[in-house]
Amino acid sequence: MDFNQAISNLNWLAIVAAAVSTFIIGGIWYSPLLFVKGWMLSNNFSPEDLKGSNTVLIFGVSFILALIMAFNLAMFIGPADLSFALMASVLTSIGWILPSMGIIALFERKSLRYFLINGGYILVSFIVMGLIIGSWK
Repeated sequence: MDFNQAISNLNWLAIVAAAVSTFIIGGIWYSPLLFVKGWMLSNNFSPEDLKGSNTVLIFGVSFILALIMAFNLAMFIGPADLSFALMASVLTSIGWILPSMGIIALFERKSLRYFLINGGYILVSFIVMGLIIGSWK
């Protein structure tokens, strides 16, 4: 299958839904319900530090990056079944993303808590994206 054929076989609504899912997961993951306190502590953030942020820029660029991740995952999964989509999502996270984050965290002298909170978010996000892309044919 060539690139153009692979692109034409993609389910673009599933890709957008997968990208949106990362925002829903992130909204819960980094909320007071789960890990906001540990995340802020790991980054030495105070609530005042976050108030001056350009949230439009942060969320806009984050959505573009989430679309890139979902598109790439959809290309990787291809027309495979749900079990392959799930396996590909987990292996992508565990084999590429989490080790990359770990290397960066080590050199930046970040804590294990920082790695586990952010890595957990990525792992869960990729699993959900894979489930969306793999099941929505």
